[in-house]
Amino acid sequence: MTADNDHFGLFGLPRRYEIDLAALEKAWLAVSSQVHPDRYATATPAAKRVAMQWAARANEAYRVLRNPLARARYLCESQGVDLQVETNTAMSPAFLMQQLEWREQLDDARQGKDAAALEALAQELAQARDAAQVRLTVLLDQQNDVAAAAKAVREWMFLEKLEQEVESVRHDSA
Repeated sequence: MTADNDHFGLFGLPRRYEIDLAALEKAWLAVSSQVHPDRYATATPAAKRVAMQWAARANEAYRVLRNPLARARYLCESQGVDLQVETNTAMSPAFLMQQLEWREQLDDARQGKDAAALEALAQELAQARDAAQVRLTVLLDQQNDVAAAAKAVREWMFLEKLEQEVESVRHDSA
């Protein structure tokens, strides 16, 4: 293993958004077995430290690559696009309007303790998330439009946050 490998290179995977998750897991298990600290129990402290660093790196790379949103974010950022998630809230007018509608639906369902409305909203958000994933596959793997992908990632991050809020309300209502 070399230190200059990115997450994909570490596992010998092509640098793409759409990946084979079974191949990722197999590669992660292979890398993990090579650098597992137990293999270095009798090694020098320096070798143990290096093994721990590689194990941590392999685990972090696996965590990022197995999560579609984290993988998209990683691909954008590793190509020099700063997602500016804390400061860049610019989104299309259509998406902003959709956000307002979803927020209103959530507020109405929360106030009315309407489990069916919460379920419908959860399904609608899941469909929007699935569409975002398809859009990212096209933007990153086919068009290599990282700037547009960054915008799609920010939108998906909003969806994820709203999905968590819906789940929280559903949990509190149960």
